[in-house]
Amino acid sequence: SGLVDPHFVSDQLIFAALFGAIAWNLLTWRLGIPSSSSHALLGGMVGAGIAAGGLHAIIWGGTTKTVLAIVLSPTIGFILALILVLVVAWTFMKRTPSFGDKVFRRLQFVSAALFSISHGGNDAQKTMGIITALLVAHGLNQGEFHIPFWVVISCQAAMGIGTLLGGWRIVHTMGSKITKLTPMQGFCAETGAAITVLAATHLGIPVSTTQTISGAIVGVGASKRVSAVRWNVAKDIVIAWVLTLPAAAVVGALAFWAWGLFI
Repeated sequence: SGLVDPHFVSDQLIFAALFGAIAWNLLTWRLGIPSSSSHALLGGMVGAGIAAGGLHAIIWGGTTKTVLAIVLSPTIGFILALILVLVVAWTFMKRTPSFGDKVFRRLQFVSAALFSISHGGNDAQKTMGIITALLVAHGLNQGEFHIPFWVVISCQAAMGIGTLLGGWRIVHTMGSKITKLTPMQGFCAETGAAITVLAATHLGIPVSTTQTISGAIVGVGASKRVSAVRWNVAKDIVIAWVLTLPAAAVVGALAFWAWGLFI
């Protein structure tokens, strides 16, 4: 409800928005480039909304706030992870590297779980919102706004299955291509990103968990030295980040018009 005027929400618009987001996500997945599903979904909604009712169909205040939050989250993740890794490194500087690795290999189970919770808490809500908007448009969710339980379960299950089965190319990029991570650095990156996303979720702000963890990984890599970050990989991520919204918007608009022509 914060992106597109509810009067323009329809099966056609939701299909087009999701098609735009999915098409872009599949392309970046195939290339192994971490890309923001949040960005793609926002772009698909805006593109389909403009195709449905022109520029006045978009709620620009809500859209601007969402874009701003998505842009700022990687920076905040970068800063928090950088501060955290410097503090932890100072705390353990008199310990041997093998001791630190042993401790943080165990702690990474905690930080990974925390980031997974933050990821599900923020990203799944976006999909729930899309489905609920469609239910409202059909008059199936009248009265006080609420999200049906089956929507919650189906969205969480889809996210879990998709992460388990489809993300290995991107896992490789995040885990080793941006910078070489030690267990301590992995813990700091996950924790910094998790804090950022959990805070945004608490405030009801949709952010990009993908770009937040990317920023956090760059932050811990840069804590060693600037050259420790593979900037050519980071550049590809930034390019995909910049292109995601307009590309998904164009595909979303084209899908909306194609629906009108052929369905």
